[in-house]
Formats: sequence, C-alpha cells, structure tokens
Amino acid sequence: MTGPSFLSRRQALAGSLGAGLIAVAEPALAASADDAGEAAARGVLTRLFGAGARDIALKLEPSPQAGSRPWYAVESRDGRALVRGDTPVALARGVYAWLREIGAAQVSWEGDRVALPARWPDAAGARMASPFAHRAYLNTCTYGYTTPWWDWPRWAREIDWMAIHGIDMPLAMEGQEYVWRALWREVGLSEAELAGYFSGPAFTPWQRMGNFEGYLAPLPAAWIDKKRDLQRQILGRMRELAMSPILPAFGGYVPKAFALKNPKALIHRMRVGGGFHETYWLDPRDPLFAHLAGRFLALYGETYGAGTYYLADSFNEMTPPLTDAGVGGNADYSDANANTGAAAGKVEVAPAAKAERLAAYGAAIHEAFRRARPDAVWVMQGWLFGADQKFWSADAIAAYLSRIPDDRLMVLDIGNDRYADIWRRAQAFGGKRWIYGYVHNYGGSNPLYGDLGYYRRDLAALTASPDTKALAGFGLFPEGLNNNSIVYEAAYDLAWNAGGASQGAWLSAYARSRYGRTAPELERALGKLVEAAYSTRYWTPRWWNNRAGAYLFFKRPTATIVTFEGDPGDRAELAAAVRELARLAPAFASQRLFVLDLVDAARHLGSEDIDVLLIQAVAAYRRGDRTAGDRARRKIADLALALDALMGAQPHSLATWIDAARAYADTPADARAYVLNAKAQVTVWGGDGNLHDYASKAWQGLYRDFYLPRWETFLAALRTAGTGPFDEAATVRDIAAWEQAWVERDTRYRREPPADPVASVRALLARLERA
Repeated sequence: MTGPSFLSRRQALAGSLGAGLIAVAEPALAASADDAGEAAARGVLTRLFGAGARDIALKLEPSPQAGSRPWYAVESRDGRALVRGDTPVALARGVYAWLREIGAAQVSWEGDRVALPARWPDAAGARMASPFAHRAYLNTCTYGYTTPWWDWPRWAREIDWMAIHGIDMPLAMEGQEYVWRALWREVGLSEAELAGYFSGPAFTPWQRMGNFEGYLAPLPAAWIDKKRDLQRQILGRMRELAMSPILPAFGGYVPKAFALKNPKALIHRMRVGGGFHETYWLDPRDPLFAHLAGRFLALYGETYGAGTYYLADSFNEMTPPLTDAGVGGNADYSDANANTGAAAGKVEVAPAAKAERLAAYGAAIHEAFRRARPDAVWVMQGWLFGADQKFWSADAIAAYLSRIPDDRLMVLDIGNDRYADIWRRAQAFGGKRWIYGYVHNYGGSNPLYGDLGYYRRDLAALTASPDTKALAGFGLFPEGLNNNSIVYEAAYDLAWNAGGASQGAWLSAYARSRYGRTAPELERALGKLVEAAYSTRYWTPRWWNNRAGAYLFFKRPTATIVTFEGDPGDRAELAAAVRELARLAPAFASQRLFVLDLVDAARHLGSEDIDVLLIQAVAAYRRGDRTAGDRARRKIADLALALDALMGAQPHSLATWIDAARAYADTPADARAYVLNAKAQVTVWGGDGNLHDYASKAWQGLYRDFYLPRWETFLAALRTAGTGPFDEAATVRDIAAWEQAWVERDTRYRREPPADPVASVRALLARLERA
C-alpha cells in the first residue's frame, strides 16, 4: 500500500500544471514508489522498454466503486510524463498506448521496436476508458499449438505483452496435470494406469476437454513437474499485476481405469471417432462428481493458491447424453462395446425431456462448485453453441443455464468471427455474465487474414446494443499465436476505445510505431494489404471440403482441388500491395519488422499462387496434357523451394519448433518423445479421420521437406494415370504411410535465414510474374 510519506512526497511535487500532473524532479523518484501495483507495472515497462521507461511516473488510482469502467490517462508537460490508471494493467496499457501514439515503440511476436525519445512530448491527459470490465485472452488449445515447450522467460514476456495490451483475464491452463495426477492417485489409480491415460505434451488440451485419452502417451513425470513450477511463476506474475486468471476445473471426464473401478457410477462412454481412444464422462448428478470436483479445487488451491474463475467444459465438441442407457449398473466398458456409448446425443427424446436433462446437468455442475467454493465463478466456453447449432437451439441453451445463479457463471462467447449472433440467439445468455470475442486463429496456422473493418463495426454495434444484459468483457481466443500481429493490436485497441478516428488514421499510427516513420505511399500500400488480406473474417480454405490445411498445398493431396472456389480476399490487390511494399523496401530496410512483414505478405501471395498452379497441374494431367501438367509441376517445385528459403527470415520454423521440443527434455528418451509429438502435431495430427494438417504452418522446412514431397508423389501418380482410371485412395494410403515415417524419422533441421530477404522477395515476385 502507498504510505503517508509516499503521498506527501508526491503531493509536494504537484505544481501548478493542473490535472493532477506530478512534476518529477528526478527520474529515479518515480521508481521509488512502494505501491505493489505500481511496482508491478513498472516491472513490465522496464523489461520491455528498458531503463528509459523509468522516467515515466506512474500513479495507481483504484476506482472507488465496483463496476467502474477501467481507465488510464497520460499527462506530459515540459518533458515530464505521468500515467494514471485504476489497475496495474491499465497503467501498463496506458504507457504502451502512448508510446505507440508517438511512434516510440511496438511490441509483437515477430520482435520489438523501441526508440524512446530524449524528451517526452506533451500529452493532454485525456482519460481513456474501456467499455469492457475485462479483456480476456488465450484459448484452451493455445496450450497445445503454441506453449508446450515454453519456459519461464518466454511466458514472462507473454504476460508482459498481455499487460501492455490491457488484458486482465487470461486463461491460465499450465500445470494442471500435476493436480490431475494427484487426484487420480488419491482415488486409487496405479502409475501404470496413469501412464496409459495422459496424452503427450503437444496434445494435452484435448485430453483435458475429454476429446481423447492416452494419445502419444506416456506423459513424462518430468514434464508434469516442470509445468507445475512454471504455473506457480505464471500465476505469481499475473497476480502481481492484479489480473484475474481463469483456472482449470473438473468438467466430468475420468480415466477409463476409473470407470472400470466404479462400474455402478453414472459414467457415460462417450462416442469418439477418428481412431482415438474413447473417453468417459461422469454424470454430474452422481455424488462422485461433486466429490471429484471439490477435491480437484482443493488440490489445485494447495498447489497454486485459490482463484475466482474456473473453467469447466463438459461438452466442448461433445454432445450431451440424453439418456442413461449403458450407465450405472448397466455399464459395459469392454472394448467390444466401444461404439455403443449413449453420449452421441442422437437418441430422439421429447423436447421437454431434453430441456429437463440439460437443466439438471447445469444445476448439478453449479452445485458441485457451490459446495467446494461458494465464491467461485464457473466459466464455460460458448463455442459449442455455435459449432452444434442443431443440438444447441435457443431453448436448449436456455435450459442448460436456467438453474445457475446469474452471478455464478461466466460464458466465453469466443466464436463471433465464425458464428455470428450466438449471443443474440442465446438472449445474452439469460443474464449471466459473458465475454464477447473472436477466435481468429485455428491450429496455429498462419495465413494472412483477419478483418480490421469488421472488428471496428462489430464492436461499435455491440457496445451500442441495449440487449447485451450482463456483458462483462471482450477477448481474443486464438488457438495459436505468433502470427498476424496487426489483428491483435487493432482488436485490443478497440477494446480500449483507442481505435482512432478512422481505420486509415489507426493504420498510419500503427506504421509509425512499427516501422519508425510513415509516408503516404507506405500508408497506401498498407491500405491495399488490409483490403486484400485483412478484410477476411474467417479463412475458409482451412477446412475446405472437410479437409484441413491452410492452403491447398498444405492439405493431403486430392484431385478434387479442381473444384476449389479460390482463396478469400483479392489476389490482384494483394500482389499490388506486396509489389509496392517491395518498392519501398530500400527506405525501410533498416527496420526489421518492416522486412518481416514484407516477407510474410510475399509468402502468403506465393502460397496462393502455388494453389493456383496445383489446380492447373491436376486438371492438365486428368485431361491427358502432360506438357501443361509438367510445366505447372516444375513451377510448383520452384516456388515451394523459393518460399522455403525465404521463410528462414521469420523467427519461427520447423527447426525452432523441434529444437524447442528437444530442449524441453531432461533425458534422451523424453527428447525423442517430445520431438515425435512436435512433428506429429504440425503434420499428421492424429487419428484416422480428417485432422491431418489441421495445424499446418507456413514454416521453413515444411514447404521443402513435407508439403512438396507429398504433392510430387501425388502428381507423379496422376501423370501416370492420365485420362485413365486413377486410384486416388491407394495413392493417398502410400502418402499417409510416408507421412508417418516422416514423423518418426529423427531428422535434424536448421533454420537458415536468407542473406538478403528483400532481394529474395524481389526474386520471388519475378518468379510469380513468369508463372
């Protein structure tokens, strides 16, 4: 707490400048603040912006009334700056917003630009208030697609990034296997049973949500213990910043071994396809549910300390069971009965019976929380309401939520950039608190896309609507990080009413902060890039024709690509934007972030061109035109290899992903297992369904060594078949076998940056002109 002596010193420094501005005689005085919140914010700023940021005075002014809008204000006069705000996060956000506004800094996944001025410019002290009580961040899947190999320095940086973007409600999902292991040991599971239960480190999110169990098992004990230590550091830093992390809780999924040991319990065998191990869900109406839920929260609190918000998803991409067939005393969990689980939810029941069952589930889950932690808020993702709208009708949603007190539930309505107006259909979730947001990223795949104009219009309409009831926040919930930073800068600016007078004005300030300066021709080029790539709300090719993969080139080969409708956006405008940026490169070549953005835009253009050439090659071979097919095939190989070489300029690659996995291990055996996990996730994923290439990446190493060989094999087979019969299924089986061998092969990759990325982009553009 701030003591009287601190207040008197600050009051003595207040001059006649007005608006509460504190004229700090010496920069070091600002750093002497003994308030913990100010110190936490100061730590963020010093770590990101260096010692120069200590010259900015910070003043924490907590809002006296609950429910007040979060705010910050920046005041500067005569080279002395003060940032005031109601929370440590607001202070960090206020400083960063001002530094970006004056073109002094930008912090992003691709890297940072920090150029603090020798003297702070004047600032009027306008109060910036967020319309949202909370700004949320992260997705349960982020902990598989991005963070499995993160250490504390990487996590510390991400938390700092959260703070300066004004995020105060992140999902904090690390370290939970330590608690699950303790819980299952407590109820009698053996070490051998646990070894067969936990999935590998790159697949833990889907294990936790009950989508499968034991995939790429075992999960090394060293990984579990390391994540425990990491989560303690993560929560410690988040709590220093007065964030409200969302923590994990028990949603009902139990190991098969537990189900076998409790044959009379109400445990549903959930129907799982795709070749994965089935899972088991303990009905919350069974007394065991409340016991396990309470013990998990107790063990979690003993390990990490108590929280307020706890995430429990019982039906994430799983359909609720509507009957009790095959559970309790009638349970049959034998392997022979694997596909007879009652949980498919496709059993026809009367609407009233369905509503009663869903209401009972919601009430029972809430009651389990109430008994264990009366002050806890149950948090659930609302993704299911959009992903399965046939089951989750407005009546079904209302029934599920009907018996839960309004202040004991928070819904994360995460998918509004894909499933519009779920909250309206759900009548703002019946008065429960809810967070509005976008997923944006799926699988960590990284095509250039987002919709800056849509976010601006959509959030303006949301905050103006009289129908939002207990809307409590906004958030971005990406499945993977490290791409499309402009989307996250824009969206979190809008969450603080800092989106600028227009999109053009915002883009100009963005360029100045990211590249050090701007120019009319740069702003025109960026405007074209926004129109071409960043006016796409959802990247439809990623799941085209029920086949995963960000581009056609990234998908497992098929001759059906000749029916592909084309990538979203305007390819001609994209090409014009890339060419203009390349023309401007000599003036901005010293700015690393400009070069990386140019490389990324060129890569996106080149990848789309490969897709066009693939369609041409397949069509030519099927009509018997080997000359045209061979010509397109040579161009595909040429472009793929050029892109692979170019992408070495980016900080993320197949080599860095695998190296991080290997480095996380403590033994050679663990290293082999981690590398297998890492390679499988970004390629074959798992199972025998259509998840392969779901987490495809535009990375150096994958263009050359994975995507190109698959299509070379496929096109060669298609060339041989000509106009005759083509056994695509047999060819794909051969490719699938090659993929699995690739995953299991311990190849050492090395990131190889191009000597001159700008020259490489120009060479790529020349290739595209000849294509």
